[in-house]
Amino acid sequence: MKIIIVGAGQVGFHIASHLALENKDVVVIDQDVAALRRVSDAIDVQVINGSGSSPAVLEEAGVANAEIVLAVTNSDETNLVACLVADILSPSTKKLARIRSEAFDAYHESFRKNAPHIDTLINPDEEVLRTVDLFMSVPGAVDVGEFAQGRVKLVGVNLEPTSSVCGMRLSDMAKSLKERRPLIAAVVRDGRLIIPRGNDRLLTGDRVYFIAEEKNLLDTLAVFGKHSEPIRRVLIIGGGRIGLRLAERLESRGIYTKIIEILPDRCTFLADRLNKSVVLNGDGSDKALLIEENAQEMDVVAALTGDEEINILASLMVRQLGARKTITKISKFSYLPLMPAIGLEQVVSPRLSAINSILHHIRRGKVLSAISIQDEQAEAIEAVAMETSEIVSRPLKAISFPKGVLVTGIIRGERVIIPTGDSVIEPGDHIIIFAQREAIAKLEKILAVKLEFV
Repeated sequence: MKIIIVGAGQVGFHIASHLALENKDVVVIDQDVAALRRVSDAIDVQVINGSGSSPAVLEEAGVANAEIVLAVTNSDETNLVACLVADILSPSTKKLARIRSEAFDAYHESFRKNAPHIDTLINPDEEVLRTVDLFMSVPGAVDVGEFAQGRVKLVGVNLEPTSSVCGMRLSDMAKSLKERRPLIAAVVRDGRLIIPRGNDRLLTGDRVYFIAEEKNLLDTLAVFGKHSEPIRRVLIIGGGRIGLRLAERLESRGIYTKIIEILPDRCTFLADRLNKSVVLNGDGSDKALLIEENAQEMDVVAALTGDEEINILASLMVRQLGARKTITKISKFSYLPLMPAIGLEQVVSPRLSAINSILHHIRRGKVLSAISIQDEQAEAIEAVAMETSEIVSRPLKAISFPKGVLVTGIIRGERVIIPTGDSVIEPGDHIIIFAQREAIAKLEKILAVKLEFV
């Protein structure tokens, strides 16, 4: 598979890194020589210095033989033009573009049906909002993903000493918890992701990833000591694109909302756009202002400014003041592993959201969604089993999956099956597969060949 990535920023770098590990043929285009040097020094991919919207540069990159063009620069206009030129040069090449401006929201369908015929448009802001929504609706979760149009959740929770499953072997869960037994997909311990076996115990401090049906989610969370509490009051720090969209959604649900924004002109704009939200002009990292606005009484404080240092500082302050939950927007990938160590567990990243959205569109086969887990150490993938597949009509225990791969769910019509070794995949089933990074290339071969994905 040949993939051309236009843009060597953090999103382009991390996607290139991800794909290079899977031995894909990757070409990265950018006008920034320093950014390209960073890519070429760290990753075994081809780099081209030039504009991704230049026909000559795209031809040099081999667009005629490329299966996918990913336009992920920081400029929406550059991404659109790159896709337009790619469409002219190679109409059969699949095109994905990162488009952030809300000015283009109403035209996404037009861009698909007409030139530049972009197959997938990804708005990281919308992906972040979806993650914020999930964090608000799933108590205690530090990572949340959805499958089967939201009917199945992949949830990561940190195991507290008070949890009844602390010290419990996975093999004992069925007897102890019976029908409430969750399917544990993975455990992160000391920063390392493992797929546990029956004899492994869950320990205090583990980050446990499990699969649960939406209708059973709250009961499953209770097994880990996480309980639902209603959200009535939300404070948003930062009135940018994401802050505004979140406030509009909260207003529509009747949730009391305040926004702190540092720019006076932006405050005026927010006040004109919003109907019920309270808009305050000030610095969201000013402790006196946070106290004055009763941040400590808020159910959720979402720090969503464009400055991650302010977001981190504001979140730490409101946690110290007593806010029940904080959600912190972080863009720099280097910061993400540090967040749990300082007590900020619910973190959203526009760039990571964009990567997750892109991943499932570039996977071989009929992959419906793919979610990157724990600094890209693994992926959770939803795919469709085709009638001619070698893995249908056979018990899972009789199938030789690559090491590091676990089938964590089977979706059959309206039924969600938490599988055992005796479970059988039928044609048309949606299967949820958890795979460690080193196993993804082998898994893709199964998805592309054995499942005859297109």
